[in-house]
Amino acid sequence: MRSLYAIYRKEMGHYFVSPIAYVVVSLFLLLSGFFFRLHLNDAIEQSLQAEMQGMRFGMQQPFDAPTWILRAFLGLLALVILFFLPMLTMGVYAEERKRGTIELLMTSPIREIHIVLGKFFASLTLFGAMLLPTAGYVFYVFLHSDPAPPLRIVFAGYLGVLLFGGSLLALGSFLSSLTENQIIAAALTFGAFLLLWAIDFGSRGTGSITGQVVQYLSVINHFDDFTRGIIDTSGVVYYVSFIVLFIFLTVRSVDSMRWRRA
Repeated sequence: MRSLYAIYRKEMGHYFVSPIAYVVVSLFLLLSGFFFRLHLNDAIEQSLQAEMQGMRFGMQQPFDAPTWILRAFLGLLALVILFFLPMLTMGVYAEERKRGTIELLMTSPIREIHIVLGKFFASLTLFGAMLLPTAGYVFYVFLHSDPAPPLRIVFAGYLGVLLFGGSLLALGSFLSSLTENQIIAAALTFGAFLLLWAIDFGSRGTGSITGQVVQYLSVINHFDDFTRGIIDTSGVVYYVSFIVLFIFLTVRSVDSMRWRRA
């Protein structure tokens, strides 16, 4: 565990001095804030329209604006991270291979699983730090809502975002271990993320067995329940299994580097 923590601390130190990390986090927060404002304005307009229709037809059509805003915002976070996480994972291994520092890791007594887990937990910590300021938007909704939206949507939604992001980080780290070119690693990761997104939307509405299987395997499909405040055990197991699978594949990839240098 000491070697795992050493790798984790080294990676966190690298993130703190990397301009890419600061640029990614800043752009992520700017875009998420911009889209939150758009959803907020849209919710206000829909609420006013529902109130006017209720006055016109003599019957009130309830519109739960706070819950709608939170669900839309959490769904937006999942979409935004599809575009930003490739920039965080592209250099996890590719940069080490390009600079030759991977040689030091391969010749050290540190086990491959400790290297992979240390890097993964460091990237997951940075991802959590990216999400933390967005809690301010959620607090704003609670502060200006009467009644306040259910807390279960917030807890389940952020848990879903963390699991979803962790799955993408595990996949991106694996793809980064396959090349020493950061641009290629970013392109592969971005392409894989878009493919997962396209497969999910392409399989919706199909009643075939193949379509149902694809929907179950989709990382995006399992995220919808979390935005509704539902912590489904099958969704948690799916994301954890997805993360474990690609961590295992990354370990095998890192292990192959050691054998090639032996």
